[in-house]
Amino acid sequence: MIDSGYQDRQNLEIFVWPELMQTFSKLVEQVMISPTNLSQQLRAEIFTMASIASGCRHCQSHGAYTLHMMGVDSDRIRLIWTFEQSTEFSEADKAALRLARDAASVPNQVESAHFVNLRKYCSDRQIVEMLSVISLAGWYNRWNDSIATVTDQESIDWAEQGLRAVGWELGKHSGEPHEQRKNIQDPPTRTGSCIKQDSPGQPAIGPNHGS
Repeated sequence: MIDSGYQDRQNLEIFVWPELMQTFSKLVEQVMISPTNLSQQLRAEIFTMASIASGCRHCQSHGAYTLHMMGVDSDRIRLIWTFEQSTEFSEADKAALRLARDAASVPNQVESAHFVNLRKYCSDRQIVEMLSVISLAGWYNRWNDSIATVTDQESIDWAEQGLRAVGWELGKHSGEPHEQRKNIQDPPTRTGSCIKQDSPGQPAIGPNHGS
């Protein structure tokens, strides 16, 4: 159901400030798209976990849909919600997702033990890259949840089927057609979930996709 209190939400989007949009696009390119020491799949999983912890259902749907577009199995995507109990994720994956969950919580739940555990599997540079993804997710989560960004129909259609089992609902991110985001990205190629370098590719998370 559309909340009539929200009106013309498209006028509150980052696109309204072109100079900021241009700068932010470069940050997204660097953190989420350019080759780094983390796979694109792991970065998207971290983004999704941070969005789960923050409660932004718009960003949850986009993070999960990005993984789907990469070719990640739907069961694995759903298991991010309960990763601690899952055998689908390696101990390195779980350490990264734990950092994302606890860093995105309010108040912050990260302790020194997180880094002791992460350093068993990751370099300090990889941890910095994880923190960059989590912090970028925080920008998206706070902006999109504050204005109740109207999610694009493609992400809604997939999430209502693919995330039904984990209790995902569109909630306040429903709106009028003229407010709705448009999905304009091409599908990326699958890049794998382990902590490693990827070949270049372009996931759906980003300003043009509207995460």
